[in-house]
Amino acid sequence: MSKRIQFSRHGGPEVLELVDVEPPRPGAGEVLVRNHAIGLNFIDTYFRTGLYVPPALPSGLGNEAAGVVEAVGEGVDSVRVGDRVAYATGPLGAYGEHHCLPARYLVRLPEAISYEQAAAVMLKGLTSQYLLRQIHPLQAGETLLFHAAAGGVGSIACQWAKALGARLIGVVGSAEKAERAKALGAWATIDRSREDVVQRVLELTEGRKCPVVYDSVGKDTWEISLDCVAPRGLLVSFGNASGPVAGVNLGILAQKGSLFVTRPTLAGYADTPERLQMMADELFEMITSGRIQVEIGQRYPLAEAAEAQRQLAGRATVGSTVLLP
Repeated sequence: MSKRIQFSRHGGPEVLELVDVEPPRPGAGEVLVRNHAIGLNFIDTYFRTGLYVPPALPSGLGNEAAGVVEAVGEGVDSVRVGDRVAYATGPLGAYGEHHCLPARYLVRLPEAISYEQAAAVMLKGLTSQYLLRQIHPLQAGETLLFHAAAGGVGSIACQWAKALGARLIGVVGSAEKAERAKALGAWATIDRSREDVVQRVLELTEGRKCPVVYDSVGKDTWEISLDCVAPRGLLVSFGNASGPVAGVNLGILAQKGSLFVTRPTLAGYADTPERLQMMADELFEMITSGRIQVEIGQRYPLAEAAEAQRQLAGRATVGSTVLLP
């Protein structure tokens, strides 16, 4: 038997339950992975609450983990039993001792990257890769605004932007998080709890605003973000921490300077096995070269997944959180 976290109804962390299941046998094109470390991400709470609807209930949870291939199905030749692998996309079910998923979602994990590092960084790091290297390839000297700069994705983005020579202005919620973002490589920070974000952006950019703004907060920061984008610039809305953006009048983009907006997902960019592995290889190289440090702020046993999510939703975590089977 194998243990996994599942939920049979939508709601708070209390709906998560630890159950015993029989590990599935991988079908054609599938791989069974024994997880060694599991990543915790804000998107997991969206499935739990029903903001994002899983295929069926009861449902497993989580998309990110790292471990060892335990069995392969017919037609799988990209990995073999015993290979070290990691994943951050694919079907729900990473919150468990085992996860069976199509081989196309796996990346090969180099020996220099530990299981915990991979589980802590795959989703956040691959997200940073497509944000900074694909949607808007950052140039040295370019100034950008990044909300939640001390959070999971922000912690990676601060380091990656600095490595590229870009000037990241990080929006944070406290003086402590401002210090953290600066230590990670932010060029400047704005404490939204006591500073006017738009006014500070105007001051820091000498009135020019930013050619690109990255917003994972959603509803509460939508208008603020639009007001920080330079004419003909880009707003990248990639999360809903405060709730989804709704009721958008496209005319506001014209009013604020012929702006562009995109709402991307990792799956939309890591859309082939080859592209996914390329993105992961670039991320791993940034880690092994020392340009990106992976900070694991919290570790919880798998059985305490509910408490881990409470801490995450309460913004009480620092860096990444991993669950250990």
